Amino acid sequence: MDDLQSEKEQIEEMKAWWAEYGRYVIAGIVIAVGLMLGFNYHKTSKLEAELQASDLFETLAGHVVDGDVDAAQPVANELYSNYANTAYAAQSRLVMARLYMDQNRDQDAADALRELLAMSGNGALKHVGRVRLARILLYEDKPQEVLDLLAEQSNPGFSGLYAEARGDAYAALGNVEAARTAYEEALADTTQSVNRGLVQMKLLDLPDELPVPLPAETADTPGADAGEESAAAAAEEVLEEAAEELAAPPADEEAGATE
Repeated sequence: MDDLQSEKEQIEEMKAWWAEYGRYVIAGIVIAVGLMLGFNYHKTSKLEAELQASDLFETLAGHVVDGDVDAAQPVANELYSNYANTAYAAQSRLVMARLYMDQNRDQDAADALRELLAMSGNGALKHVGRVRLARILLYEDKPQEVLDLLAEQSNPGFSGLYAEARGDAYAALGNVEAARTAYEEALADTTQSVNRGLVQMKLLDLPDELPVPLPAETADTPGADAGEESAAAAAEEVLEEAAEELAAPPADEEAGATE
């Protein structure tokens, strides 16, 4: 009898607990199922987006190979707009920059690479884009912008390429010592990412020393020569006038001779 009473009490306690907490249990189950379904949907949607972006990028690559900017541009724009969170959007900026350079549209190429650098993530692609942008800026004769772009940039896989670009920029600015240091740093890179023969040629082409400007007081300037000639002529005239005065007899002597 006591056992039966104990079971009834347990059932009553369970009913009371369920009446109080049952709705929370049901809500938790619903949320868990919703999260699981949402995760699966997100995963499926992301996979579908990656596949669609891959197809678009393949189409874009075909236009780039053909050199068809007009056909490539709308495909690239669609990747930028609708698939910005995929790696293909970043890759499309790289290939469009290459296509623009082939069409002598260097400013458009630089803009595409700057858009890549402004994106989040894609670290390795950004290093590639930064090196290519540095080369475009050097082509446009903007060495100081190259130094600004590469300031505080360090990556084991790209350190040699960065150093070579800095060396080119310093050489263009006439800073021979900084260029030499940068080229030596590029040659010390062990990743074999740089063309060592080309960097060695750039290093050997640097002048041994910078020309030393003449001091201001010894500078051979037309203005200084003209001033010295004028002063000499004036001094010569003074000496001639003094000689004439010494050679002429005093006025009193001339008067006495007349009388």
